[in-house]
Amino acid sequence: QVELLESGGGLVQAGGSLRLTCAASGSGVLIHDMIWYRQCPGKQREQVAGITSGGHTRYEGFAKGRFAISRDNAKNTMYLQMNSLKPEDTGVYYCYASIRDLGQYWGQGTQVTVSS
Repeated sequence: QVELLESGGGLVQAGGSLRLTCAASGSGVLIHDMIWYRQCPGKQREQVAGITSGGHTRYEGFAKGRFAISRDNAKNTMYLQMNSLKPEDTGVYYCYASIRDLGQYWGQGTQVTVSS
């Protein structure tokens, strides 16, 4: 059984920074794509950024230049460094992972609140 656990959310003032972490439990798993999603109040869940096992990254427009995604394959962990946060970045941030032979997994989410 694999679980994804997000951490690092919290309350920050506009212009501040947060670093989210997504750690996958379970040994011997091979994780393909890992993606950060978010769901802002009153909106549908949307992608934020993704990273392949080879380290190729992609970002949605609102994240470019402010957010940085990375991963440590040895630790089965993904990170999201968020800088210059805005109130509209407020939401629940979810981790997604595609794992070989096991399928798709989601974390429970971590709340990010940016005050103006």
